[in-house]
Order: sequence, then C-alpha cells, then structure tokens
Amino acid sequence: MEITAAMVKELREKSGAGMMDCKKALAETNGDMEAAIDWLRAKGIAKADKKSGRTAAEGLIGIASAGHKAVVVEVNSETDFVARNDAFQDLVRGIAQVALSTDGTVEAVGEAVYPATGKSVTDSIKDAIATIGENMALRRSAALEVEHGVVATYIHNAAGDGIGKLGVLVALKSVGDKAVLTSIGRQVAMHIAATNPLAIRAEEVDQAAADRERAIFIEQARASGKPDSIIEKMVDGRMRKFFEEVALLSQAFVVNPDLTVGAAVKEAEKEAGAAIEVVGMARLLLGEGIEKEASDFAAEVAAVAKG
Repeated sequence: MEITAAMVKELREKSGAGMMDCKKALAETNGDMEAAIDWLRAKGIAKADKKSGRTAAEGLIGIASAGHKAVVVEVNSETDFVARNDAFQDLVRGIAQVALSTDGTVEAVGEAVYPATGKSVTDSIKDAIATIGENMALRRSAALEVEHGVVATYIHNAAGDGIGKLGVLVALKSVGDKAVLTSIGRQVAMHIAATNPLAIRAEEVDQAAADRERAIFIEQARASGKPDSIIEKMVDGRMRKFFEEVALLSQAFVVNPDLTVGAAVKEAEKEAGAAIEVVGMARLLLGEGIEKEASDFAAEVAAVAKG
C-alpha cells in the first residue's frame, strides 16, 4: 500500500511521534492507522503524546551569536529538575546554534535540521520528550542582525554557558570600535533585563498600550473634579512621564542613573570613534505569560488512594 504524506501527517498528529517514525510505522502495518499507533507505542516512540497536555513553564533560555548576528530561544520543560539535566541543557544550546542559520522565527527554527539527530528541531524535541519523560516545547525565539556594528548579548541567572532564565539581545549599528560597542551593548542589555522597556523610543511604543494608559489617566484626573482644560494638561504631563519610563533611550541608566540610556550611548560614541544607533532589542524571560497549573499534592494523593 502506498504511504501518502497525508497519512504520515495524520499519524504524526495522533501520536506525537516524528515524521520518519510515523512513515516507518505505517509501512510496517500496511497503512493501518490504529495498528501503526500500537506499533509506535510498542516501540516507546508514542510516549511523547501522553506528555503533550502538561504545562511546560520551566526550562531554559538559550543564546548564540556569530559575527553580526545573535539569537535567543526559549525551550520549556515541566520541571526545573529537567532544566538542570545535562541532556536538556545541551539540547537548548544546540537549538540556539541551529537558530543562527534561520530568520529567528519559531516556525523556521522548528523546521531547521538539528545536526545531532538529522531530524528537524521539532522532531528532535519530541524524541527528547520520549527519552527524558517530560513535555517540552520550543516556545519563542528571536534574532537580530546588523551589517555594521554588534549584537550584544546578556544571560541572567545563568545555568551554564549561553543558557539561563532570562536572555537579552541588543543590536547596535555603528562602524566604531567593536570592543567599545560590545561593552556598552552588554551594559544596555543588562539594563533591559532589569527594566523591560516596551520600546526603544517613545514614538515606537505600541499605540494600544499608550491609549490604555491615557484612558486610565483621564479617569483618575476626572476624579479630582478639575475642569477639562486642566485635566488635559494633567494627562499630557503624565503621558510624557509614562513614555520616559517605558522607552529604553529615555530611561535612567541602571549603570549610571545620572544619565539616560540614550545619553550613555552618546557618551560611548566618543570612545568608539563613531555614531552609535540602537536599532533592535529582544528580551525573553523564562515562562513569561504562561499560566502554571496549581498542584494540590494532598488531592493527588487522595485520588490515588481512592483508586
């Protein structure tokens, strides 16, 4: 019987196994879908499917860089225990290295070939799920590249070389001295790790976020009972302060609070011998935005006791 791509895709979705394993299972069972699932289960390959519903909110952030490009990836696991596993750490480092050859999107990284297995990153993660026994996922990734300049990197709460709990990239466009650019870039990356700015410049702040803040400020100002002309001035003043606080270049620099980040970069231009422009940033905090499942250990024990 001819094994079609559609059959392989269906079995992959049902079993969670890799593409080549699904193709082999269908070939071994003459295209019988249920028999193929049983074949995969018997081989221990379909175990990953049983794990796929669990919340993976732990894991590691990985960073890799080469030349004028750097990438950051978030690979999740269910427990911090697995995040300390050497095999998992090597997997995250490997995925970050693979990401360097892509445009940095999750889709592109997931489809890229993972050299250690010869399979895609997505399929390699599924293989690791079956081996390690926990749900894992490539959740987020980003890449920054400049033609001239540097992409500085910073890992916070490092668990090893290039891996940790929070990763930051900062792209600096400049023809200046690379050592100076790397130094100021790392300092700015550390600042971003600490403050989590919404945008590089005030005019780049998401309009929806700005509108929400303005609406809140208007309601607060109206509670004062002042006339609309005064309220408008109050809101404008608070919005200026809002933009100063959330835009990277206007924030007080954590390394030297007497300067804004923009002023600190300007100061670095003297030593670098050329103009410096911050053209990109990316910040990934492990598990950010994931709703972790609450675990009631007593209830779990009671449920087991009841059979």
